[in-house]
Amino acid sequence: MVHACPKRRGGVIIAAGALLLTGCASAHEPEVRQVAVTFEDPSGDPEERCGLLAPATLVAFEHSESAPCADAVQDLPLDGGDVESVEIWGGDAQVKVAGDTVFLTETDAGWRITSAVCSPRAEAPYACEVDGP
Repeated sequence: MVHACPKRRGGVIIAAGALLLTGCASAHEPEVRQVAVTFEDPSGDPEERCGLLAPATLVAFEHSESAPCADAVQDLPLDGGDVESVEIWGGDAQVKVAGDTVFLTETDAGWRITSAVCSPRAEAPYACEVDGP
């Protein structure tokens, strides 16, 4: 019986930690959602949209497109639309917007996009047109 209390406390601590993490994730959801929606909006300001990319993703995107981000972002097949789901785990997030999946990471400057214009592939990782290293 003496050992029952420590196990129970451990379970309570784990459950409290899980609730705390869930609370943190839900606190970040509005910002994560807004960053994804702003990037996905084809009528949005190209400079603002590019500013939402994580630095390494911005460099990789401009390199792969051989053009400045503000020019290349306008050619992406983005239709905007409603957010279907938001998942946040630690400092990473996934947002599904009508016809697209966007991945984000939390930085000192706020949430930034690491991958976008992503399509799922059976057993493989997503295929993304905008993708950081």
